[in-house]
Amino acid sequence: MRVHTRHTPNFGVVRVLLSPGEAVQADGETMLASSFGVTETTPARGGSRAGKGIPSVFNAPADGGWIDFAPLRPGDVYPLELDGTVGWSVSREAILARPASVRLDQGWAPLQKLFGADSGFLEHFSGTGPLVLSAPGPVDAFELAAGELVTVRPDFLLAYPDTLQCRLRAVDPSGPQSVRTGEGLALDFAGPGTVLVQARNRRLSHG
Repeated sequence: MRVHTRHTPNFGVVRVLLSPGEAVQADGETMLASSFGVTETTPARGGSRAGKGIPSVFNAPADGGWIDFAPLRPGDVYPLELDGTVGWSVSREAILARPASVRLDQGWAPLQKLFGADSGFLEHFSGTGPLVLSAPGPVDAFELAAGELVTVRPDFLLAYPDTLQCRLRAVDPSGPQSVRTGEGLALDFAGPGTVLVQARNRRLSHG
């Protein structure tokens, strides 16, 4: 799978180029257009149409094809290239399109340790290929050297690699906190590695 982006960073669209028989997973509502012959399979629960948030699988025909995906809200699109050696923790709401060669690691131990028993605002991915992310503002990055520190608010966090050390803490221990949304929390990172952030608050950009 190869990708090309356009109209970034304000109204990003990504074109996913698929080899013969190749597949990509994405929310069906983000599919803008495709070459003729691309098929969409929507997972079902109990024989009915899947609930919102359950992605479709798009399959290329025998001669390959392309699909254009556009996020549901204005902003940037960013292909995060996974090289098979380092996994990434990614904001749960940032995934636009995922190739079959990139796997979602449900129950990844370090995130379970970070969030406890609750389902947090991050998911972990590993494998190879471009994991396409969407962001409500332009994507920025903090390049951290070994031992260098930075604090990021969850509403602005996009993704970070396994090379970074991460600590989750309350901004104000007496205030409201949610590991599901990141409200009232902060993340402390120690390098080496790159922290990807978005230039707009994701939670406040909804609506």
